[in-house]
Amino acid sequence: MTMIRIANAQFWVHDQDEALDFYTGKLGWEVRADVTMEAWGFRWLCVAPPGADGPALVLMPVPEQPMLDAASSAQLSDLVAKGAGGTLFLETDDCKAAYDELSARGVQFNDPPTVQPYGIDTSFRDPSGNNIRLTQVLEFDPGRH
Repeated sequence: MTMIRIANAQFWVHDQDEALDFYTGKLGWEVRADVTMEAWGFRWLCVAPPGADGPALVLMPVPEQPMLDAASSAQLSDLVAKGAGGTLFLETDDCKAAYDELSARGVQFNDPPTVQPYGIDTSFRDPSGNNIRLTQVLEFDPGRH
């Protein structure tokens, strides 16, 4: 079978520059691509954790016309702000240390690192409202609380 792999994932964002500042400034990620196609009025903006081999995160503006009419665009923008745009799941070797480091950079977490059956977990949102979970995966233990 021909090799197929995930190249990128995407979040809708309200403002690409604000999102870029959050992901690079607060999370410490690097820009993988930042290309503006003037003829299309389109900017392809991708970020990823430094040195990461895997997929990048595309920071895609909430579409307007001709892709969506004004009412649909506003509705999508509202849903993203409420966290309905999907969730990015990140893993770390030390959830508490990552929480402390990112908190010091200005990331506002929804909850402190909490022990779950699958590991230690916390969450935050980007400026557009997208959900991001940060997990230190441990050996699964259904009795762990």
